[in-house]
Amino acid sequence: MPYKEFKIEKLYYTIGEVAEILEENTSLVRFWAQKFPEYIKPARNKKGNRLFTADDVANFRLIHYLVKDRGMTLEGASKRLKDNKSGVDRRVDVVEILTGIKERLAKVSESLSL
Repeated sequence: MPYKEFKIEKLYYTIGEVAEILEENTSLVRFWAQKFPEYIKPARNKKGNRLFTADDVANFRLIHYLVKDRGMTLEGASKRLKDNKSGVDRRVDVVEILTGIKERLAKVSESLSL
């Protein structure tokens, strides 16, 4: 579940940028934005394009974790977020840290086996 490097640097992110961060396609990002309106609240520019805040991106990452990585249904993910959003948020952070450590260890192991 490693995501592309995500730092809060912008006020708004386009749907394409969110899709790139999640390594998913834009249609899935659009679908999740429609299915989770209590967590994803995109603004729109003059052209009508969706613009997502850093909080929206963080919520997309939680949804991605629950649906893609944990295999939950959309209803199950919605219920989990309602019941314990902070717990899910901490779990995602821990998984990302551990994934980063695993990747670094794999690189070290690879360099030692040369």
